[in-house]
Amino acid sequence: MGSFSIWHWLIVLVIVALIFGTKKLRNIGEDLGGAVKGFKKGMAEAGADGAKQPEAVTNSERVMDSDTIDVEAKEKKDV
Repeated sequence: MGSFSIWHWLIVLVIVALIFGTKKLRNIGEDLGGAVKGFKKGMAEAGADGAKQPEAVTNSERVMDSDTIDVEAKEKKDV
């Protein structure tokens, strides 16, 4: 009762195709596929270069800009 059957999904697909048109849906699919391929290629190149993974930065190692103010927040205690 909570899940949709195949007929529900087919009706939704037909409605989406009628609203957007098949050409626009095809273009969106091609763009999405190209983006995924580019991401995978970039990840493979980063791994092949032997790039070092960034390590955790401690407070003493942070580089501050002239516009950055570094403060510590402390909990207020009722007296």
